[in-house]
Amino acid sequence: MAATAAIIFFLSAMVLSVRAAVVEHTFVVSQVNMTHLCKETLVTVVNGQLPGPAIEVTEGDSVAVLLVNKSPYNITIHWHGVKQWLNCWADGVPMVTQRPILPNHNFTYRFNVVGQEGTLWWHAHVPFLRATLHGAVIIRPRNGAISYPFPKHDMEVPIIIGDWWQLDLPQVDRSMKNGSFDFFASGSTINGKLGDLFNCSGVPEVGYVLDVVPGKTYLLRVINAGLFSEFYLKIAGHKFTVVAADANYVSPYTTDVIAIAPGETVDALVVANATPGRYYMVALPNQAPRPDTQTKEFTTRGMVQYRVNHSSMTNGPAALRSTRGAKDEENDGLSGDVALAPQMPDEHDTMTSFYFHSNLTSLHHLSVPQQVDENLFLVLGLGSICRNGQQSCKRGGNNNESIVVATMNSVAFQHPTANVPLLEAHYYHSGLLDAVQELPDGPPRAFNFTDKALIPFGPKEMRLEPSSKATAMRRFQHGAVVDIVFQSSAILQGDSNPMHLHGHDMFLLAEGLGNYNAAKDVERYNLVNPPVKNTVLVPNLGWAAVRFVANNPGVWFMHCHYEFHLTMGMAAVFIVEDGPTVDTFLPPPPSNFQ
Repeated sequence: MAATAAIIFFLSAMVLSVRAAVVEHTFVVSQVNMTHLCKETLVTVVNGQLPGPAIEVTEGDSVAVLLVNKSPYNITIHWHGVKQWLNCWADGVPMVTQRPILPNHNFTYRFNVVGQEGTLWWHAHVPFLRATLHGAVIIRPRNGAISYPFPKHDMEVPIIIGDWWQLDLPQVDRSMKNGSFDFFASGSTINGKLGDLFNCSGVPEVGYVLDVVPGKTYLLRVINAGLFSEFYLKIAGHKFTVVAADANYVSPYTTDVIAIAPGETVDALVVANATPGRYYMVALPNQAPRPDTQTKEFTTRGMVQYRVNHSSMTNGPAALRSTRGAKDEENDGLSGDVALAPQMPDEHDTMTSFYFHSNLTSLHHLSVPQQVDENLFLVLGLGSICRNGQQSCKRGGNNNESIVVATMNSVAFQHPTANVPLLEAHYYHSGLLDAVQELPDGPPRAFNFTDKALIPFGPKEMRLEPSSKATAMRRFQHGAVVDIVFQSSAILQGDSNPMHLHGHDMFLLAEGLGNYNAAKDVERYNLVNPPVKNTVLVPNLGWAAVRFVANNPGVWFMHCHYEFHLTMGMAAVFIVEDGPTVDTFLPPPPSNFQ
């Protein structure tokens, strides 16, 4: 019997190994001219596309991406949400896990996609360039459509929400680091198209068009690749059934609006069961109400239109090959002449986002660790440091003497200045990390974190402004169970904060508005079926409590996915030590490592 079992196991392993594939891509990063809003703009893209090419794999496959850098910038690519199990070397964070890929140089990323299904994405981890360097990562179940734990769908459609910038993005990054913040996108996009809300000289921009067939079911793989804004997504006359978030299945949740922050992904089913016609798909960015600083926000829209003369269609990834504009679709087998627009939330309605995220639960009961080894209370906000290393300076918006920074526990992240990436220094025990500052367990002082009087510049917030800048890190023993409470603060802002952890997923145990109170809020923790996320949106002037197991050895970035917060320093590094066994050790760098 033992021999028979061994043979069966061996044959099963052979079948799986035969079925697993190596998915290969070549990404050529270059600059091309694109024209929108009557202006030709030089943009940095992959393979001449915006968005860039999708990587489509089956769970268990390996991926090899040759990156050819023909741009004038140093480039790295991060595979957002891919766990990179025992493969931190491919995580793609400049000078944290690797040296950047220099202009006119190549590098091949190799990684396995194991134990994950759903929608993730890839993007440049170069400040602001991820606005144009991004694309979908689609992971299908090993056993095909029969393995999806939700009703069968007829077509899969990536929906990537993003920005259109007419500015020099690297220059925007440099200016923001120097304390200048008057920079905004020129528009918002769905799958790279601005849509007819934008026009130039009276000519509407082309919008994204999704052709649907009555009665068919569509799996929308929604990604927020925007730099600054959470978006509300609606389709007039239709509802979504949310089935996954961040490549983790959730209990099916029916809603007419999806709230999605930068870095997040949402999988949702849409049934084409409306009266045949045209229906706007609208993406509206939200922002915190006053007294928070108000920024230019742009709503965009595409079109869902019924094609009544189609009797069949193709399943699977070929779904999103429709790049036609609304002008091209007129008089082409359509039903209905007037497009119906959805009623959108107010741009200052942040409760819709809070309710959307609070309604998510895992599809399955989970083994959430009960015993916690480490606790962090991380207060997120803005602060200031003195220019030129001065110990004291005028604050309160005095840009000549101080620079506004984004912080966790009053520490803004200083990107490494040594010529050795932190991961190499850690792996080879070079001693470079011995003197690095530890990320504090909590803030330097307690205060009313969500007091709205702290949002504008003034004497009350100025006492809390002074901050430091350091390459803040936190070390965890392998297998440590870590609890983090992310507490938003009102210091110079009342924004939400999408916090992204590389190399791990997090159990989102609870979230709330106002100040976290351990005495009562711990009792609210969902330890049965919490949603599992790689990016957790900390609500406006609220908090989110997460738990994760530090079981993936390496050096991992943890940061806010709002680009201005990341540029300004809302980040830290988590170091996970090696475990006691061979399969819990970080292997050496690959042979092609720069």
